[in-house]
Amino acid sequence: MIQIEAMVFNSFQVNTYLVWDETGDCLVVDPAFYTGEEQETFDAFLTGSALKLTGQVNTHCHIDHILGVQHIKSQYGYPFSAHEVESNLVANAPLMGDMYGLNFEPLSGIDRVIEDHEAIKVGNHSLQAIHVPGHSPGSLSYYSPEGGFVITGDALFEGSIGRTDLPGGDYDQLIQSIKTRLLVLPPETTVYPGHGPSSTIGKEIAENPFLSMAE
Repeated sequence: MIQIEAMVFNSFQVNTYLVWDETGDCLVVDPAFYTGEEQETFDAFLTGSALKLTGQVNTHCHIDHILGVQHIKSQYGYPFSAHEVESNLVANAPLMGDMYGLNFEPLSGIDRVIEDHEAIKVGNHSLQAIHVPGHSPGSLSYYSPEGGFVITGDALFEGSIGRTDLPGGDYDQLIQSIKTRLLVLPPETTVYPGHGPSSTIGKEIAENPFLSMAE
């Protein structure tokens, strides 16, 4: 049985997700812990839950979602994995850090490219990568048919959508991505966004004002 747990980190209140199954193998999605205390909280959760971290993947590469990437690389030895067109965001992350008062150690780049439709292994299960550009060019969502959930990053939120006024953002593209790649999932699918509370695909189809306005 595949399971998921959200941990909220940094001043942007990013949802970092841990996904694991009966083997105890665990994947972290959007490692966003920033302070030493936040790193310790993350590490302690793994130890206390008897989970073995086996990899890290990112939904996208805005700085608030990659603050913990280097810790995973150095502490656990797993590569930084994301869509290849997020490379410019990674390169510009130190500048964005300066703008927000964050001390960010530059990353060498994306170590492992994740492709659309790729299956990301989690123990005996897998997450399906879904390319949903618009919030950023290489935004990815991760769908678990067995678990009945999708991790949407900053593409889709409860009652809202990701902002598109940042470099690489495109409102029309985001709406199209959500409608053609996410809203086609079963309506009972739980939506786990990059910030804020969870929702369901059915609820967003029925109630999300951004999606109804775009009809």
